[in-house]
Amino acid sequence: MPIVRIEMFEGRDQETKQKLVAEMTDSMHRLTGCSKESVNVVITDVPKVNWGLGGELAATKFPDK
Repeated sequence: MPIVRIEMFEGRDQETKQKLVAEMTDSMHRLTGCSKESVNVVITDVPKVNWGLGGELAATKFPDK
């Protein structure tokens, strides 16, 4: 049972996440030969204020526009 974990900034809509899950599932199936039904994809939405890059919060580096 492969598990693909994705951590990314919050803000993507459900349609985008569905496409991501489908693509990750297809890629795991194609590359490893496992069944699509066995692939688990876990998406963790992380607020930019909880993500640091190079000693600085992502909320500061990438403010919302």
